[in-house]
Amino acid sequence: MEVGGGGGTLSEVHQSAKKLLLRCRDGLERLERLEHSTSTSAAAVGVDSELSFSVKRDINQIQSLCVEMDRLWRSLAAKPQRDLWKRKVEQIAEEAESLKESLDKYNSRSQKRSREAKERAELLGRMNGDSSHVLQIFDDDAQAMHSVRSSSKELENANALGEAILSSMHGQRERLKSAQRKALDVLNTVGISNRVLRLIERRNRVDQWIKYAGMLLTVVFFLAFVMWRR
Repeated sequence: MEVGGGGGTLSEVHQSAKKLLLRCRDGLERLERLEHSTSTSAAAVGVDSELSFSVKRDINQIQSLCVEMDRLWRSLAAKPQRDLWKRKVEQIAEEAESLKESLDKYNSRSQKRSREAKERAELLGRMNGDSSHVLQIFDDDAQAMHSVRSSSKELENANALGEAILSSMHGQRERLKSAQRKALDVLNTVGISNRVLRLIERRNRVDQWIKYAGMLLTVVFFLAFVMWRR
């Protein structure tokens, strides 16, 4: 014997709950197919949201029916029937809870996809808005690199010229030393006095200072020339 309530007999309420479970499972399967599809149009998003709300509403209704069935089976007189309906109601409640968990996971993934899509759209908008600024930065960098390469080449040329000048001066210095030694040998041979030799050495030192000053002025001139070119 079955007990009736405001919402129908226990069997009728149980059948309604099972129909809702079938509809919820079908709805979740459709949501999963939409999730794995490549469609991201506004229409697809609208269907997704509407179907998710419908499944959630059915799950809430199933849980309400479980409360009603729990009240009804406790009113049964025979203990075997109470035990039987208790297991049936618990099974419906467990399935409803499982469907609720699956729907919550789906909604969480859907919200995550929506946030990612929004972030991508915002990033794309910023990139489109800043594209001219980025191109200007690249152009400025390219001009700066060209200027650096040109300056580096000029410095290399000036350095090579300076090395050539120093090498030439070094050769002249060696030749002057050789000539000085020969002159000293000749003077010593003819018996020139030590005073004359000291005067010659002093003059030689003065000549060397003049030579070094000339080298320094030459280097300063070339550096000034390079800076003027830049």
